[in-house]
Amino acid sequence: MSDVLNRLAELLEQRKSADPASSYVAKLYAKGMDGILKKVGEEATETVLAAKGGNREEIIYETADLWFHTLVMLAKADLKPQDVLDELARREGLSGITEKEQRDSK
Repeated sequence: MSDVLNRLAELLEQRKSADPASSYVAKLYAKGMDGILKKVGEEATETVLAAKGGNREEIIYETADLWFHTLVMLAKADLKPQDVLDELARREGLSGITEKEQRDSK
């Protein structure tokens, strides 16, 4: 896993106990999962619009925002980036059709 993801995951864990007045992430946590999901949705929309616009820098910036807020969501759910990376590794080499069929049969 990327060192950046590791460091960010550790920081997000630390922010769970921070004062919302002093930390943007702690403020997100204080809003609960619904507040975090609202922010993820906003960032997803901004990412889609940036991609549609085709500006490379905007796509990178908005995707970074989306990933960041998704990491906050994962941390709120007591999940780590490695959990998602492990799932991607499990899917590696599978066709999307096969993977979906396997998921649907469970």
